[in-house]
Amino acid sequence: MCAAVYVLSTVTGYVLTSALLLKCPNLLHRKKRETFVSKHISHRGGAGENLENTMMAFKHAVDVGTDMLELDCHLTKDEQVVVSHDGDLQRTCGIDTNISDVTYAELPPYLCRLGVTFQRECICEGGEDKRIPLLRDVFDAFPNTPVNIDIKVNNDTLIKKVSELVVKYDRAHLTVWGNASNQIVRKCYKENPHIPVLFSLPRVLQLLGLFYTGLLPFVPIKEQFLEIPMPSIITKLQDPSRLTRGQRFIAWLADTLLMRKALFDHLTARGIQVYIWVLNDEDDFQRAFDLGATGVMTDFPTKLKDFMDRNSLSKAE
Repeated sequence: MCAAVYVLSTVTGYVLTSALLLKCPNLLHRKKRETFVSKHISHRGGAGENLENTMMAFKHAVDVGTDMLELDCHLTKDEQVVVSHDGDLQRTCGIDTNISDVTYAELPPYLCRLGVTFQRECICEGGEDKRIPLLRDVFDAFPNTPVNIDIKVNNDTLIKKVSELVVKYDRAHLTVWGNASNQIVRKCYKENPHIPVLFSLPRVLQLLGLFYTGLLPFVPIKEQFLEIPMPSIITKLQDPSRLTRGQRFIAWLADTLLMRKALFDHLTARGIQVYIWVLNDEDDFQRAFDLGATGVMTDFPTKLKDFMDRNSLSKAE
């Protein structure tokens, strides 16, 4: 009987303490310093309105009023850091070769029409700018705009050169970098711990485990940005009638586990920004902000900006 009472009191104390610290994490953790807050994030510069990852796309997004540019980096044969999502040039340029196998001068221009990855049956037709830019071009053109960098390959030289560019342009306070790979994120952090890092996929899974066991309020976190998909958008990316029952169940389960306001509120109270991608419909914008997400990543920066203006969401609090 005494043992049962002891166990019950211990469990009750743990649950109550966890719940308290989940709501008030600053009782245990110092809030991370936020050098910028991004509500409006342009995915690949706004891949639905201009050719993805081009200077024209980035300029348009900045002109619209985006808070952050999201882009992807690769390394050419002559070790130039270029902005491109794909490692090969087949989809974007129609040429069956890898970026790493050609020099920057040899890179072909983008095709005139590119599919928008996160918008079903959507094609973006580009203007005059079809050039694959250098990362330094982006830093030169937008010195005050935060940039979210996805390091696309596990390449030590790429990580080192991106870090060197961030340092050269004094942008550690305006940059976040990482990848779904935990190995890449660890290398980024080791290379330059002054640049904030994203949660990798394994760390997201660990985060969820800590949250659902009540341990999260007790654990220190080095990452400063959680960047996750909204799983429910799969029904908008694929024909729902073609999804199997298993696929629908997995999407529902992932959405239920990931899209938790209590989790987002706890993280933001600790100074960890939560970005949800890639949302292109107003009902998804609304859901993300209702859940407490810091920011939304979109292919349509104009649509998101109009939505935020109508709903008085444009100013970062």
